[in-house]
Amino acid sequence: MHAMQYSITLPADYDMAVIRRRVADKGPLLDDFPGLGLKAYLIRERGSDGSPVNEYAPFYLWNDTVGLGRFLWGGAGFGGMVADFGRPTVRHWIGAATVAGPALGAGTARVAVRRTEAVPDGADPAGTMARAVAELTTLADAPGLHSAAVALDPHHWEVVRFSLWTDAAPAPAELPGDRFQVLHLSRPGIPELIGGGRCA
Repeated sequence: MHAMQYSITLPADYDMAVIRRRVADKGPLLDDFPGLGLKAYLIRERGSDGSPVNEYAPFYLWNDTVGLGRFLWGGAGFGGMVADFGRPTVRHWIGAATVAGPALGAGTARVAVRRTEAVPDGADPAGTMARAVAELTTLADAPGLHSAAVALDPHHWEVVRFSLWTDAAPAPAELPGDRFQVLHLSRPGIPELIGGGRCA
């Protein structure tokens, strides 16, 4: 599994209805994309859920790098983003674990929470990742959890924790991180992503 995200920060007075229409039109195009585990079409709106910005920030979990490459440079999707908004920086993490939550088949994901954490300077990442995977396993039974993942960026030595929720996510004190609205969820490869079990 590979995690990927890019973000477009938009002006404070930007009409986010433009992004909503874009996702409504283009989101279903990736519902059957080979190699894609899931893509969450995410936005933050200035002043909502503590967001200081308007932002469009899709988050992807890929089952293989062939699909990821086909999307980024194979003419199968990313070119439209570049044409409309310019080429954003794309973050990429190596997947460590995924879990299916109790609400995976019960409804549409509506809220996403993303939290990043630096691996301490000079530290062996094994301990940090073991703790992150253990926390993910504990989170798996949380009511309303659709799915969640943990991954590592070994260039910047950063852990990302990402979770999707069918209703309101736990309060920030219980689950810190940036909160996003999910406008659409493409999930063509979620059985392979989850691996048929609670933790893959």
